[in-house]
Amino acid sequence: MKKILGILLVVLSVTSVFAQKEYKFGHINSNELMSVMPEREGISLEFQKYQQMLSEEYQAMMTEFQTQAAVFNEKKATYSDTYIKTKEEELLGMQQRIQGFQQTAQQDLQQKEAELFQPMMDKAQAAIEVVSKANGFTYIFDLGAGGVIYFSDDSIDILPLVKKELGIE
Repeated sequence: MKKILGILLVVLSVTSVFAQKEYKFGHINSNELMSVMPEREGISLEFQKYQQMLSEEYQAMMTEFQTQAAVFNEKKATYSDTYIKTKEEELLGMQQRIQGFQQTAQQDLQQKEAELFQPMMDKAQAAIEVVSKANGFTYIFDLGAGGVIYFSDDSIDILPLVKKELGIE
């Protein structure tokens, strides 16, 4: 019985310590923050150039394939069976290389996007942490991530503070 009372006293004292701590909640829309960061425009342009380069390479491959397929189909009646079989295999190989290029290009685009935007995201995260610590926030919720479905009026929007920290007007 004494053991149970001792445990109960410990639980009550720990609970009262936590109950006395004041929590300060804040929120930010990280998408909105990222959209106003000055480096975003340059990063977006670089990403678009990379995307355009891949698109042009793909178009060149498709044009070559379509040209060869059109010529083959146009003159197919004049070719030997051996040549037809060889040419069909060649065209099939071209199609497979084009499909492989598409898949690789998609992966490359995702990697390039992460590579280009990561420093900006790190800078934003660091500014959020500085503002949060300087203003005594216990939790900051990201409305841009879509995980928060409700927040009260007691939650403070820290976007203006973070923008100030980053020197954005």
